[in-house]
Amino acid sequence: MLKQPLNKYDYQQLSNELKNGRPGNCYIFYGDERFLLERTLEQLRGLICPDGQGSFNYRQFDGKTVNVDEIEAAVNTYPVFAERTLIEVIDYNMFGSKAAAGESAKSQSDESEGLQLAEPDDNESFQDEAAPAPTGKKASSTDADQRLVDLISDLPSYVCLVFVFDLVAFKPDSRRKKASAILKQANTVEFTVQNSSRLTKWIIKHFETSGKTIGSADAAYLSFITGGLMYSLLSEINKVSAYAKGQTVTRADIDAVVTPVLDAVAYKLTDALIKREFKTSMQILDELFRMREPPHKIMFAIAAKMRQLLAARICIDNNLDKKALIDIIGLPKNLEFQAGYLLDTARKTTLVRCREYVLQCSETGYALNSQPDPELRIIELLAKLAFASD
Repeated sequence: MLKQPLNKYDYQQLSNELKNGRPGNCYIFYGDERFLLERTLEQLRGLICPDGQGSFNYRQFDGKTVNVDEIEAAVNTYPVFAERTLIEVIDYNMFGSKAAAGESAKSQSDESEGLQLAEPDDNESFQDEAAPAPTGKKASSTDADQRLVDLISDLPSYVCLVFVFDLVAFKPDSRRKKASAILKQANTVEFTVQNSSRLTKWIIKHFETSGKTIGSADAAYLSFITGGLMYSLLSEINKVSAYAKGQTVTRADIDAVVTPVLDAVAYKLTDALIKREFKTSMQILDELFRMREPPHKIMFAIAAKMRQLLAARICIDNNLDKKALIDIIGLPKNLEFQAGYLLDTARKTTLVRCREYVLQCSETGYALNSQPDPELRIIELLAKLAFASD
């Protein structure tokens, strides 16, 4: 399990370094917010390699094929007519066996070539020649691991080395010596969905760029139904701006063209059930079926929202505020809008009904795993929930 990295940065801390023109020597970038991650890489490139990615002082490696030798060679290459060099390594599994696998494979290949070229002595068996190979491989793997740690621990001041985790998951285990040593030296930056207030300002600014205005509440709503990732938001902002007839974007404009994520649809479905609007809830469910969302995934989303709704109702009955609800359900700070939505919905029902909803969801979840026709089981659940007694 990963403990808190010693050099874990937040995005704002890194942003300040770039604004001051003083990026560090080694970074590890990962996280869901690819827009910010890629924008940060562009800022680094512009700062260190103003001549572009074709510059002699810029290197990018594919982590699937690169080995420590190549990274080491790039690190030891002095910048030309510049102060620094930038080295990007994409999807290099530095915390697993992959980091040394390239070295082992290369070593094995060299050994194989040597065996093919060498003429065996008549007095020696082939098995005797091959016997030491496993020990050699182990030594190569260990050596590659140590060389990587040594390299990151003693980078020249002119180097900025960035490891980017994209398709490869960032899963270090700091109990392992290699992972712990790397995490002590590299500045680890997780690019997460931004908090609600920052996203709202960002959305308003981008609508202004498109010649439109939008209120803070509607901007927060747009962030909520799209999941808050900036790449998705950019696309939806362009769609809404093109669709909206008036100068000011309305919630009706958003609902007309934006396809909400499953999590947001589950909130709408929950709200319809609380209002006992069975027809509306069925229309929402039918939309999910047409989007080919797996029944088990739909069931999980509904059950999760019902549990959150129960927590919201408990908070209301005990005079607890939105902050308390966020702490209870473990809601990320960037999803504060959802907490307000839950509290508004919970005020329309009772604690008894909320408990009944959670129990019914549990029973249906079991039925999905033990009975045929999962879509029918979910339809039956909606009927039970929409007409549940207080």
